[in-house]
Amino acid sequence: MSKTNNFVFWALYVVAWLLFVGLSIEAGGLLVNFFFSIFKPEFVSRLYQKLDLTQMYKSSQWVFFGMYGFILCIAILKAYLFYIVIRLMHKMDLTSPFSTFVAAQIMRISYFTLSIGLLSFIARQTAKNLTHYGFATESLSQFWADSLAFILMGAVVYIIAVIFRKGVDIQNDSELTI
Repeated sequence: MSKTNNFVFWALYVVAWLLFVGLSIEAGGLLVNFFFSIFKPEFVSRLYQKLDLTQMYKSSQWVFFGMYGFILCIAILKAYLFYIVIRLMHKMDLTSPFSTFVAAQIMRISYFTLSIGLLSFIARQTAKNLTHYGFATESLSQFWADSLAFILMGAVVYIIAVIFRKGVDIQNDSELTI
């Protein structure tokens, strides 16, 4: 592998770590915000992203827990997705990348990406429907604005995972016949 490709790989590895740390902090901040929204709502205006859903909590606790559940699940899934990417990049041998571990990790990445997209899409449609019942959900759209992009990316990564798995199978068959 050339020095340029090696440098790009390690630069992307660092970017993946930065994204993982950032998404983990976001998920943690949203989790803290969730608990403060329930127990000390007067402090929410001073917390992370100032996500104040106290009106929603007062109107309907079911809606509050549902919307916050969507937000937390999406945030945690995004952080875990980049954890899988980091594990893949850390354990992958660039001299022979076609292995069962790499194929399995790419497949997991596609599943998590697609799950994030579908969950975000469901959350977006649910929030849209809640506006008909008088709930203010405009501030929540930032958490699922990229749902269609995740669905498309999940589909593309799935196709790559299937091709990669077939490559691993062909490589294993080739090694057995030699």
